[in-house]
This record gives sequence, C-alpha cells and structure tokens, in this order.
Amino acid sequence: MNRRGVLIVAVLALTGVAASVAWQHYCAPRIAAAEAQQQERAWLAVLPPDSYDNQPLQRPIALPDAELLHSRLQAGYLATLHGRTSAVLLHSRFAGYAGAIDLLIAIDRDGRVIASRVLQQQETPGLGGRIAEQDNTWLQGFNGHGQANTAEGAWALKRDNGQFDQLAGASITSRAVIHAIQDALRYFDQHASDWLGEEKTNE
Repeated sequence: MNRRGVLIVAVLALTGVAASVAWQHYCAPRIAAAEAQQQERAWLAVLPPDSYDNQPLQRPIALPDAELLHSRLQAGYLATLHGRTSAVLLHSRFAGYAGAIDLLIAIDRDGRVIASRVLQQQETPGLGGRIAEQDNTWLQGFNGHGQANTAEGAWALKRDNGQFDQLAGASITSRAVIHAIQDALRYFDQHASDWLGEEKTNE
C-alpha cells in the first residue's frame, strides 16, 4: 500500500473513532436518564401509586445514628401527598447468608410496613436468592406489621417461637430480613416526630 493509501486508511479510522466517541457522548445522557427512570420505577414500586404526589427519591432525609442493631441504613426518603408525609422509604443493608443484602422498606405514617423490595443480594440461588424473585411473595408477609401491632417476641421465625414463616431452605436469610425490618421500624418510631412533624400527634 502506498503512502496515500495508508493516509486514507488512517483518516477513515480516525473518522470512525471520532464518530463513535461523538455518538457515545450524544447517547450517554439519554442512557443515564433511562437507567435513572428504571431505577426510580423499581424503587417506587413499594408505594401504591395514589399514595404520593411528589418525587420521593428527590426528598432525601438525614439519618443520624444509622448503624442499627442488625443492619445499617444507607438512605431514607419522604413520600408526600398534598404536602403531608404519607410514607418513609428506608434503604437498609445487612448481612445475609452469602453476603450483603440491600432491602428497601416502605413504612406508612403509622409505623407499619407497606411493602419491601430487595435491591441487591448474593444469596444462594434457589434458596435465599429466591427473596429477590418477582413471583416470590414471602416479603409480603411483613406488610401491615409495625412495632405497635406486633409483639416484640413475635419478630422471629415460627420455628423460633415467633410469628413469621421461613423462606424455604433459607433460615439465616429469613432471620436476617426479620431483624432488618424490625430495626427499620424501631428507627421509624424513634424519628417519626421529625419526619411527620406534629401531624401524627394531632390525629
């Protein structure tokens, strides 16, 4: 190949690289926005659609003393409806059987679990890993429970003389989730006056 041919190939290669970089630069914000929207939908799935009218993930709350008995809170958010707090979202991280589990817990203004969702986990597939499967309803067993309507000793597996069923074949994972949810509920009760203001006491 002569010098002119080499120059043409080099120019075409550089043009191709430049076009690729420019396209990636053009698409990057759209991809990031789409990923953020997907994450937001996944996180807000724990809230009934008609229970809030704000953008909860844009209402972060301070979490003092976030290191709890069995877990650590990573973040918290406020959902509001007509300017009034309707729910608190707490992002909890705790040790499971095979590694850390990240759980999002939605708590209503009366301190009861609305719903919860696994964000990340490393549990054994087919056993503890089933906690993150969409068709697994085990986490729904905590919905409606709070510190006020569930006795302290009931926050345990039935095999441990508690109230809750075990995720089949995953007792360590099950116990870890129970402890983390109770941690979050205790924390909510401790800080409810800050998050709800005078609303709860006036009802």
